[in-house]
Amino acid sequence: MSNKPEVGDIVWHDLTIENAEEVKDFYAQVVGWQPEAASMGEYDDYNMNKPESGDCAAGVCHARGGNSGLPAQWLMYVKVADADKSAAQCVALGGKVLAGPTTMGGDTYYTIEDPAGAAMAIFS
Repeated sequence: MSNKPEVGDIVWHDLTIENAEEVKDFYAQVVGWQPEAASMGEYDDYNMNKPESGDCAAGVCHARGGNSGLPAQWLMYVKVADADKSAAQCVALGGKVLAGPTTMGGDTYYTIEDPAGAAMAIFS
């Protein structure tokens, strides 16, 4: 069995909000995750680590940078075959590209919005 994500896999979730500093503590108390600062240059977002293994479970992020303008929400990241083609298809089908393309770790990312107004991130 491979650990490599397949097309269609949801591979990450992060919470995009204005007040990540406060809300990370909420999830630490409610869920038990342990926050770990992740420098974004001018500010920190947070990796939320599982208390027993220390593995990262999710992120709590400020609505800044590529997440600027998103409403408060848990944003999921889905692996696609070709992020550029998927973003173009999104627009062709009545959706919007909210952010991107951006590159991180060799992957190309877009934040898209479907015709109903729900957002998600895609990457390849």
